[in-house]
Amino acid sequence: MGENRSAPTLMENKNTVISEKLSAESISKVNGFLKSMGLFNLNFPPQYDTMDSFSELSRSFLKVQHIHRGKISCIVSVKPPIMNAYGSLHGGAVGDVAVRVATACARTIVGKDKELFLGELSISYLSSAPQNAAVIVNASIVRSGRNLTVVALDFRLKDSEKLCYISHATFYHVPVASL
Repeated sequence: MGENRSAPTLMENKNTVISEKLSAESISKVNGFLKSMGLFNLNFPPQYDTMDSFSELSRSFLKVQHIHRGKISCIVSVKPPIMNAYGSLHGGAVGDVAVRVATACARTIVGKDKELFLGELSISYLSSAPQNAAVIVNASIVRSGRNLTVVALDFRLKDSEKLCYISHATFYHVPVASL
């Protein structure tokens, strides 16, 4: 069947293996789907083409509103770089924001003498946050003890206060080794 392919497809490169049993039409449909999801738009600016570059990207959409002991409030602006193909905040961006804000919230209680290890993160996607929406992220300590800290987060649309996402993060405390 490979002989009916006249030109290379977007999926084909030196590392891609495509079964000879697939028709050109099937390959074209898969390529169209992947392209519509933005898979082939991989021209990142140089500053984002580094390890952990998503940190810098996601931080640019996150603004701190309030920081108190055991509580943090931030605003996330839903812009195209952190949106999915359906025009709403991408689930990965929700997860990234949840980890960052939960870590910052835990740090308001846990001293610098302990490392924080994220042991569990749960996220419930209740509703979407559309393009250009401002989403308020509120994080608060549920429990903090000698060995772990639990943080609860809620993500609400600023205008309507509609609940979009909820999250819980559990951090384990690891003593910093002395040299």
